[in-house]
Amino acid sequence: MTNFDYDLFVIGGGSGGVRAARMSAGYGAKVGLAEEYRYGGTCVIRGCVPKKLLVYASSFSEMFEDSRGYGWSEVRPTFDWSKMHGQKEAEITRLEGIYKANLERAGVEIFHTRATVTSPHSVKLADGAEFAAKHILIATGGTPFVPEIEGADLAITSNEIFDIDQLPERAMVVGGGYIASEFAGILNGMGVKVTQVYRRDPILRGFDEDIRTHVQDAMRGRGVEILTREDVDRIAGKPGALTVHLTSGSSRQVGLVLYATGRVPNTGGLGLEEAGVRLTGNGAVQVDDWSQSSIPSIYAVGDVTDRLALTPVAIREGAAFAETVFNATPTKPDHSMVATAVFTQPEIGTVGLTEDQARAEGEIEVYRSAFRPMLNILAGRDEKMLMKLIADKETDRVRGVHIVGHGAGEMIQMAAIAVKMGATKADFDRTVAVHPTAAEELVTMKEPVA
Repeated sequence: MTNFDYDLFVIGGGSGGVRAARMSAGYGAKVGLAEEYRYGGTCVIRGCVPKKLLVYASSFSEMFEDSRGYGWSEVRPTFDWSKMHGQKEAEITRLEGIYKANLERAGVEIFHTRATVTSPHSVKLADGAEFAAKHILIATGGTPFVPEIEGADLAITSNEIFDIDQLPERAMVVGGGYIASEFAGILNGMGVKVTQVYRRDPILRGFDEDIRTHVQDAMRGRGVEILTREDVDRIAGKPGALTVHLTSGSSRQVGLVLYATGRVPNTGGLGLEEAGVRLTGNGAVQVDDWSQSSIPSIYAVGDVTDRLALTPVAIREGAAFAETVFNATPTKPDHSMVATAVFTQPEIGTVGLTEDQARAEGEIEVYRSAFRPMLNILAGRDEKMLMKLIADKETDRVRGVHIVGHGAGEMIQMAAIAVKMGATKADFDRTVAVHPTAAEELVTMKEPVA
């Protein structure tokens, strides 16, 4: 009988890996975990948590401006990036400490170093130590993708943006996904003149078409220059004084170029292919419904599998792994009807199918309302909120809910419960509205528009 040093060895200390390690240890497994950077992963260290803090920071400029319509005296606030950066870093350090303490409390042995796979049952640390493990879990997340263009080394990615020394006067954000669009709004709200470049039109590919056009128009209304059907040809100059040459022949002078053109699974140099693990074309670990790879002893969860790149999903996948392997309770992670929020400015909340996706599956009814929320009226802001419901015509079941506007992320969490339970449009209709709120529009849209 083979002697193993660990029942489970986890590579990656992000949300999915930590949840799997803690739960597995709680079920009696001897667990080791290696993380080469900081505990908490992309979300906690350089993703959704610090990003949300920056969203909050950037939104105060709008609040100061809007307050005048409510009788407040005009103020001329200034923003101190270094102070915000310090506050952010303190919070991230606090959260990282909690992640590490929870692992230690669960009995997980942690290694602050890089680990690679050397066989189906062994891992090697950067310091040369090798361990035998009955099961190995890959939870190394994703990493930003930057295309190979001249001057690409002069740009930064979403990994580095949180730790820049100072804000530039002008910046270019390259990409049209949620990360690019969120940072365009963040920088704009902090007083940076922002140009966003996207090779398609409109931004936010994959989201509902009404959401895409609504947010793009609103961002332009807030002062972001969005250049669609455009791309970067090359970057020249030096840090802080860059010239970005575009494929159209035009150029922009900026102090910073942020590339947010997608993320790829972080599997490079892990030894997976050498161990026999099959990877997909973009480097993701190919897994089955149980998160098991082509090698039975090796599993993977989170963004490294490129299934649904959301932190709560990675946590559910990690938990399902622990239940399946160490608690004799076979559990598949559920990737259906997962709600998400996009912290663009204005904010997006969405769950379920887009209109195009729903139409491809059958006849539907579409309910849509665009209106000025009460918050914007006295402020003199013309920007509208958007609410959209998509219902199956035969069953009346709500297949998608899409919201743009203040508090959309908070609203969609509640709406997602109803959608996940299989609520019908009639269920929404017979729910009494909460007045005066923006959210009441979800239950007062009576006539389909399509």
